[in-house]
Amino acid sequence: MNNSSERNKEITLAFLKALEDYDLEKVVQSFAEDGVHINPYSSGLFPEGTKGQEGVRTYWEPVFQNFEKMEFPVEEIYSMNEANMTFVKFEGKIKLKNDGGWYKNNYYATFKFNEEGKITEYVEIFNPIVAAKGFGLLDQIK
Repeated sequence: MNNSSERNKEITLAFLKALEDYDLEKVVQSFAEDGVHINPYSSGLFPEGTKGQEGVRTYWEPVFQNFEKMEFPVEEIYSMNEANMTFVKFEGKIKLKNDGGWYKNNYYATFKFNEEGKITEYVEIFNPIVAAKGFGLLDQIK
């Protein structure tokens, strides 16, 4: 496996670790200046995503404030050399504040990288029905 494949896997895992550590600066700096975060199944309940490093900051800052703990154990990760990207399957385990219990969902994500190893595109796929149920929003699905 070549160096960019390993590098891309390391960056992917470091991004998920930065989320677990509530390290907003590391999350933001993982993205290219014009990088995008896309949630294709937001279902009108969750943000559709964002663009640029400041958009990433604005997206993630309230997330860290709203949850007591986040864990993202990785089940599978693959590097796709030709596309300079990774695919990762992971579980989201999020402890809600005020004894709200745990929200859990399965995630699939793709990460695309530029030559400098910055994320140019992060697509996060999750089950919106499970998410809506976990956050008490089931009646608001569009």
